[in-house]
Amino acid sequence: MINMITFIFKKKRFYLLLILSITTVEAQWIKQNAGTDASFRSICAVNNKIVWAGGTKGTILKTTNGGQQWEVLQVAGAEALDFRDIHGVSAKVAFAMSAGDADKDAARIYKTTDGGKSWRVIFQTSEKGAFFDSFDFWNEKEGVLIGDPIDDKPYILRTLDGENWQRVPKEKLPPVRKGEASFASSGTCVKARNKKLAWINTQSRVFYTTDKGENWQVAETPFKPGETSGIFGLHFYTDKDGIATGGDYKEDKKVSDNLAITHDGGKTWILTEQAKPDGLKESSWVLTNKSLLVVGTSGTGISVDMGKTWKAVDTEAFHAISCYKDDCWAIGAKGNLAKWKK
Repeated sequence: MINMITFIFKKKRFYLLLILSITTVEAQWIKQNAGTDASFRSICAVNNKIVWAGGTKGTILKTTNGGQQWEVLQVAGAEALDFRDIHGVSAKVAFAMSAGDADKDAARIYKTTDGGKSWRVIFQTSEKGAFFDSFDFWNEKEGVLIGDPIDDKPYILRTLDGENWQRVPKEKLPPVRKGEASFASSGTCVKARNKKLAWINTQSRVFYTTDKGENWQVAETPFKPGETSGIFGLHFYTDKDGIATGGDYKEDKKVSDNLAITHDGGKTWILTEQAKPDGLKESSWVLTNKSLLVVGTSGTGISVDMGKTWKAVDTEAFHAISCYKDDCWAIGAKGNLAKWKK
């Protein structure tokens, strides 16, 4: 009797492992119809139904049914703008940030309160050298934005009411190095979390605040800075634990260090094994089972042990990922949009 029970247990265990293996293999991106050929570098999942995305030609995407249908929204007066970052608050409220030279009228922040039917500019600058890269929000009113450095200091804006934006005083910021800046590539160069924490990456360093942007410190990472290489995005899944993704966008299939992790709130970073498939990784997310999902123009990779080992999912090119629990969406060039199927 004991032997029979053991056999049945082992048999059930075998089938369980087989099912888990099949599930892992079948995990993949399922294409969705964006309804536009605009290119996208930003996406924000508010919950498992409401998702916003920002792209070229002043284009915004929105779904309220988990991606079954997407609404294409054109922002009036923004036809020449590229919305490199977006933040959705609800089905009605969202913020969109355009990346471009301020002296060419391209550095703007928009807000909608009627579901995208109308948008208004809540901040705009014509300051020479200003170029917005990414933003994020602690809540529906408080947010932080990073732009290209001006006067040897990071260009950081804050809002505390969801309307008015002001630059953080330069004397409260560490200096930047020559050529140091952020990549406006995936809408993930800024991560705001909890009530007061935020992190901002440049090519090889991470600036962080513990008091909602009043004061900032800076930490080194193992990424080597370059004009086309370094860190492309951040994701923090606890107040202490975070992911930095990167590579080289000109040699985006080249074998290189493309992922680092921190367990002390961004003060120190260590490289993981190189995420597969080889090459540029721009955005990441940690799922509820602690699997780490990364995307980039070289393809999607997944790790079930936080970067010790990797499995290449595909070579589909995406710039950004956003999830609500395990409901994830990825987006890229020419309306390339997909939902993650486990």
